[in-house]
Amino acid sequence: MESETHVNAPAVPVSEHKGCGATSGSGRASCGSSMAPQDMAPGVWDKVKNHPCYSEEAHHHYARMHVAVAPACNIQCHYCNRKYDCANESRPGVVSERLTPEQAARKALAVASAIPQMTVLGIAGPGDPLANPEKTFKTFELIAREAPDIKLCLSTNGLALPDYIDRIKDLNVDHVTITINMVDPDIGARIYPWIYYRHKRHMGREASEILHERQMRGLEMLTERGILCKVNSVMIPGINDQHLVDVNKAVKSRGAFLHNIMPLISSPEHGTVFGLSGQRGPTAQELKALQDRCEGQMNMMRHCRQCRADAVGLLGEDRSAEFTTTKVMEMELSYDPAARRAYQEAVEGERQEKAAAKEAELAGLQGRGTDITILVAVATKGEGRVNEHFGHAKEFQIYEASARGAKFVGHRRVDLYCQGGYAEDDSLPAIIRALNDCTAVLVAKIGGCPRATLEEAGIEPVDACAHEFIDAAVLGYYKSYIERVERGEITCAAKGDAMIRQGAYVAA
Repeated sequence: MESETHVNAPAVPVSEHKGCGATSGSGRASCGSSMAPQDMAPGVWDKVKNHPCYSEEAHHHYARMHVAVAPACNIQCHYCNRKYDCANESRPGVVSERLTPEQAARKALAVASAIPQMTVLGIAGPGDPLANPEKTFKTFELIAREAPDIKLCLSTNGLALPDYIDRIKDLNVDHVTITINMVDPDIGARIYPWIYYRHKRHMGREASEILHERQMRGLEMLTERGILCKVNSVMIPGINDQHLVDVNKAVKSRGAFLHNIMPLISSPEHGTVFGLSGQRGPTAQELKALQDRCEGQMNMMRHCRQCRADAVGLLGEDRSAEFTTTKVMEMELSYDPAARRAYQEAVEGERQEKAAAKEAELAGLQGRGTDITILVAVATKGEGRVNEHFGHAKEFQIYEASARGAKFVGHRRVDLYCQGGYAEDDSLPAIIRALNDCTAVLVAKIGGCPRATLEEAGIEPVDACAHEFIDAAVLGYYKSYIERVERGEITCAAKGDAMIRQGAYVAA
């Protein structure tokens, strides 16, 4: 049995917004999953360039879908409660309907026909795909035969993974996600009450020892076969938050491509053990601080949306209601690989245009010599552009801007400010709390009332860059911000409470 040393550390610090300090072998900034082609082998780039989960930049343009063919699970997690026929919760383990492999294959063709930017099909539950191997692999076989241009992925807890590595490889499933929350079985015993392994239920620390050993072996076997592996970890304050630094080191040493540290979703109405016991989830600032600590070790994913097991569409949206089994069975399918390729080629052209706009803005920052770093929130509904009205935003994407560039560092979910054509003034304080460490928010449009309230809170609303590419808009704003600082029009000043904001500006 392999073991890892757990090092006690101080409480999770609030992020200092220091920017990306890691560099790739080429010397370029290696900012998590947003690396460029020159930062990796050509074969790896081909696997990730249009995968919305493995590439932060690609998630603006490409969609994914999950098919819920795997209801059974072989472990129990204190943060999980699988729900069926549920349309009101957006979290892993929840689905509106379960599918047979044949229904899943037809649904995949229907979605691929209607959404040509859908490039990835994943099986993520609602249980564990490898606790349902017949259904999982039958689904992959059908889709690979009917739509060979779609990438195949699966997400697993890793308990059964070593038993199916060769089957995964034979089916050309070249993206696998393992959820690994611990490398210390004592910590694991606080997360997993039991596992079911080799026809026997194991409890407590013994269960976590077995799970840990199987997860590490599965990860090593994936790496040996050239299969890209993303590791998901759920950040649970007071239980594994500090320990995830050790998890990060362990999975990096075994060849994981990407590490995704996600916040615990914990509400009593979800019916989970953690939800009912009052276990809190991390704040956005705590999550970012932990991700920053781990980033020097390996690539970090920061754009995860913790999708439902039947999600369809771009990350951050869910169009599954458009593709229920009843609707799919009534559709006339028109799957056209050539049309899909043409659409995706157009997307690649826009990505090149976006990259050129970003480089042009970066050129204007050369030689600035400033060490100022700020956070900028962006309202977007996709395509990598600032194209969402402030009042219609369900989330804001957060970018860290510095003289080195614009770096995506996360997203903040919020309640809609505008509903049914009317402003919900009660939601505005919560939105400001979500953005309280940001210097500005870039939007397509904003009304007078929220504009004034944001300004009063020290967050500058900006609608002058509507419909511009996000990276270029963030860098353009940063450049103007630095110029105002240099002219003495504004000064950088951190608010007194470190939990609130750093880099806020005040009138000079």
